[in-house]
Amino acid sequence: MTKPPRSDGDQDLVLLEALARRFSKDPLVESGTMFRSPGLRVGGIIFAFLGHDHRLIVKVPRPRAKSAVASGAAEPVTMGERTMKEWVAFPAVTDDASATEQLWGSVAEEAYSYVKSIGGG
Repeated sequence: MTKPPRSDGDQDLVLLEALARRFSKDPLVESGTMFRSPGLRVGGIIFAFLGHDHRLIVKVPRPRAKSAVASGAAEPVTMGERTMKEWVAFPAVTDDASATEQLWGSVAEEAYSYVKSIGGG
């Protein structure tokens, strides 16, 4: 019996698992959820999670969030009517899982370092 093809959501989970392996040496990093979406936390604080429409949402310093949105690399994150100041969404690179993994890995590292510095470990 053959497995059905994976959906894009499954690919996002595979990429998130690859990100989790990057942080596996830090005992303070664990899987968690944010708004019922899978993600990663350090010291109990979420630093990255999967958003809708194949996006990785990360917590970074405000100036970094503003510049990422201004450059078009990221999208603002709005919850209800409020645009979050330190959370931005990085979309998957269309049809290129390797490029997506590289991008998401880089921004996840930034988010991890930032959250760890503000009390996540």
